[in-house]
Amino acid sequence: QVQLVEAGGGLVQAGGSLRLSCAASGSIFLINAMGWYRQASGKQRELVATITRDSSTDYAASVKGRFTISRDNAQNTAYLQMNSLKPEDTAVYYCNADIWGAARSGFLNYWGQGTQVTVSS
Repeated sequence: QVQLVEAGGGLVQAGGSLRLSCAASGSIFLINAMGWYRQASGKQRELVATITRDSSTDYAASVKGRFTISRDNAQNTAYLQMNSLKPEDTAVYYCNADIWGAARSGFLNYWGQGTQVTVSS
């Protein structure tokens, strides 16, 4: 019943910005760490950024200084602000979260369906 739904992807020119959101829904007791991953066509999925419940963050070297991950615990939502976008950022972006469902006694890991980000040159 727990779901992660991404939104905000689209087509943008190089140097532009996009803001992705990831909303968790369902019977949720607590969300621990959240993160963003991406998978370019024909390539493996890679970690982009992570954020703990107390908002400690970490970033892949390729996006450091350009992307910012944040979260709103009251809304069970994470965000990825992407600035200075490059064509190399083109990928499907996936949200990930460790969630303690209301009917469980521990955390499980969940993935969203992904949202396409395309950066044109």
